[in-house]
Amino acid sequence: MKRTNFLVAVFICFIALASCSSDNNEIDTEYPVIDVSAANAFPIQCSEIKRGQKITFRAKFTDNTALGSYSLDIHHNFDHHTHSTEVNNCVADPIKKPVNPLLYINSVTIANDQKSYEAVQEITIPADIDPGDYHFMIRLTDKEGWQTIKGLSIKIL
Repeated sequence: MKRTNFLVAVFICFIALASCSSDNNEIDTEYPVIDVSAANAFPIQCSEIKRGQKITFRAKFTDNTALGSYSLDIHHNFDHHTHSTEVNNCVADPIKKPVNPLLYINSVTIANDQKSYEAVQEITIPADIDPGDYHFMIRLTDKEGWQTIKGLSIKIL
């Protein structure tokens, strides 16, 4: 009987140890990083874009464990609302009512658990939209769900 109890205790200890992972399962608490400081990054704060042209969005994304997705949102700022994350302000046009403003929203999944990603996306700016002040919002989410937002003020001419 003593031997059976001993074997049961050894078996329970073995199961308990086996269930512990040897991996370092630290919880990711770091936000991903949006970098628009490279020479070829576009747009940057106060960029000017012409209607009817194609632009190429470029930014570098990084994370300590794995990137998940990013989304781009371009919308008018004719009412001078703010969610810019930049410290310098751009010269704003007078407040006006939108007639035919641009609204662009697009999401992209970043595959393969990459820690670094060079985002390149071509965007057509329609020729018939209202010119003026716009926001170019970049939202970057890592695999754990942490999100970083960069709000840039741009002008469409």
